[in-house]
Amino acid sequence: MDASEITFVVLTKNEAARIGDCLASVPAGAKTLVYDSASTDGTAALAEAQGARVVDGPWRGFAQTRLDAAALVDTPWTFMLDADERVTPELALEISRADAPDDIAAYSVPRRNYFCGAWIRGAGWWPDRLVRLFRTGKAGIQARNSGDAALHETWTVQGASAELEAPLDHHSYDDLAQYRAKFERYTDIEASAAQPDALALSGLATLAPLRALWLLLGRGAIADGWRGAYIAWFSALYPVAVAAKAMRARSRPAS
Repeated sequence: MDASEITFVVLTKNEAARIGDCLASVPAGAKTLVYDSASTDGTAALAEAQGARVVDGPWRGFAQTRLDAAALVDTPWTFMLDADERVTPELALEISRADAPDDIAAYSVPRRNYFCGAWIRGAGWWPDRLVRLFRTGKAGIQARNSGDAALHETWTVQGASAELEAPLDHHSYDDLAQYRAKFERYTDIEASAAQPDALALSGLATLAPLRALWLLLGRGAIADGWRGAYIAWFSALYPVAVAAKAMRARSRPAS
């Protein structure tokens, strides 16, 4: 697959600290499209300096904004990339050697997630296989919830998909503060669409320790040391936090 046939699409909002390394990882000869939503930290200028086409577009939630950006691609293939992700040299090479049959609409890639400087293999974080490379116009999105509350979105394709084996690197959390900030942000978003009752919240809270134990032992997070234990516990707490925040919001008097 020739690199000139692919556009790498990146959504940004104040990603000046990461957009440079992200774009630098894109294979030579490929196009890059940065869909920026009102950054104030120079993200757009940095992206343009690296040869990216920058489009200033509105933020309409994760799922819809990805679709908006993908609709602007004019090459046969689209690769959706996040600002905190890096295309590894091994993945770039594998893509260049791919010879997609006509019936293959997309490729999935294994994502190598890093947490506080270490690659996490347990807790379901590896191989974290996701569809990222697809024929332009042949993919849609499924997401939990809808509208602005749509999260954990995945690409679905019209046709068969194949697997690439080389990893995509994901440097999502450099420290615990970044993890907690995203935890709070995402649970806030999901809580805006949730409608739990006290019984549901109680059930989630009761199951949380069991889920954490399952992630530690059943999904191998224990092999990742303290990082794995931290991830297991907060992953188990996630639905509890969503339900609790939704309950608090419902109990506030209308203004």
